[in-house]
Amino acid sequence: MNIILIIFDSLRKDCLGFHGKPPWGEVKTPNIDKFAKDSLVVDRGYPESLPTLPARRAIYTGKRVYPFKEKFNLKGDFQGISPGWGPIPEEHPTLAEMLREKGNYRTCLISDCYHMFKPSKNFWRGFDQWMFLRGKELDPCKSGPLPGRSEIDHWLPEEFKAEKLSPGVKFNSSIPAETFNELLLIQSLMNIKDRKNEEDYFCPRVMAESVKWLEQNLDSDRIFLTIDCWDPHEPWFVPEHYRKMYDLSNSREQVISIYNDVTGLDPKLIKRTRANYSGLVTMCDRWFGYLYDSIENLGLLKNTMIIFTSDHGHSIGDFNYLGKRGYPSTPEVFDIPIIVRHPDYQYKGGKRSSIFAQHTDISAQILETAGVKPEGPIHGKPFLEAACRDDIKFRDHVTIGWGATVTFINDRWWLNCKVNGEEAFLYDLGSRSPFTKNVAAENKKIARKLFETCKVDAGGSYPDYLLELAALEHAPGCSILAG
Repeated sequence: MNIILIIFDSLRKDCLGFHGKPPWGEVKTPNIDKFAKDSLVVDRGYPESLPTLPARRAIYTGKRVYPFKEKFNLKGDFQGISPGWGPIPEEHPTLAEMLREKGNYRTCLISDCYHMFKPSKNFWRGFDQWMFLRGKELDPCKSGPLPGRSEIDHWLPEEFKAEKLSPGVKFNSSIPAETFNELLLIQSLMNIKDRKNEEDYFCPRVMAESVKWLEQNLDSDRIFLTIDCWDPHEPWFVPEHYRKMYDLSNSREQVISIYNDVTGLDPKLIKRTRANYSGLVTMCDRWFGYLYDSIENLGLLKNTMIIFTSDHGHSIGDFNYLGKRGYPSTPEVFDIPIIVRHPDYQYKGGKRSSIFAQHTDISAQILETAGVKPEGPIHGKPFLEAACRDDIKFRDHVTIGWGATVTFINDRWWLNCKVNGEEAFLYDLGSRSPFTKNVAAENKKIARKLFETCKVDAGGSYPDYLLELAALEHAPGCSILAG
């Protein structure tokens, strides 16, 4: 059985048509919707750890990353405490290693997620071929020429300049900038300066290279292809015709996250942000369609399992916030799509399942489908058969780690608190609008009991540095400096 794993970054589940629509209205995703109609859809899919790198480490190994026992401070990456952002430990075999060595798979990784390819990282371990498509965000792909002030100001509203950088902060670059968002845009604009056509954008390049690899490797008996696409992560540069599907106004441009409260912000900027994000999702959908049609045209659908997911979503004005965060946690960031097309499990019109499944379960399912036993214990469980039966006993809850915070979700409750058990948000999922009221104060015993379950899932304790981090006034999530 061939296996293709597709990961999109920051793709909100509610922006896929078959899952509904976000608060601002429908987002067009006809190709992913078509794929879902031939597939199994897990309606309650969640990460194991967040954000970007912790999520991928969980997917690539099937092992828990939470509670971030390793403390990383690596050259060539974030300097400081970034829980879960280190390399995959050498003693943790990756899916690619196990499939290549035990399953006789030909393996490939194609990605533009630059965090995986920074110095000291090793996420490409075990792949016969890996391709890093450079230029996203702060990837030092180019060092010049610098964009002019007018170009920077075109994309960076005054309200989005945010806090000034500390003296000497350069983020592996000599670019002169006063704020992080300015630095981000300067590097991004340099990286994409030569882009002319839609085919030059990142998602189209990732999908085109993936199809090329499939064409070049049809002689293999078994393939494992991981397609890891950074879109629709910010900055949300997208061809104008996609943005115009959602906003025809002459509003100021806006393509980044402020990672802060947006109460009082010009509503036109939020509308433009949503339009650029929606447009990028639709462009991702178009090129996913190219990939899916190519898989069919190459005759691979009959013997290929395809798994589609994302690492997390993104708040775009939801709860008056723009960015992604682990505290307080909310569904638009934590709900993820998990879609599986398997030749032996075909459903006319698609099959929906309400089981709880996580990223580590994707890893376990891939290994089971390949007939490969994991090297040592993993935390994920194969979920496909349970989901087809809609066996709600598969999992009765999930816990999700993010920095110095943890989220617990079961049928009734959504708990989010620091890893010291303090400053809890507790939401009653049985209420009409659960995330509008924190009921932790009147349900202290319930909150404490759920937190104890979080602690058990963490192995019984938390590392000292994480508890020290939780004691800070603001528990860290994905912020301006950690984004």
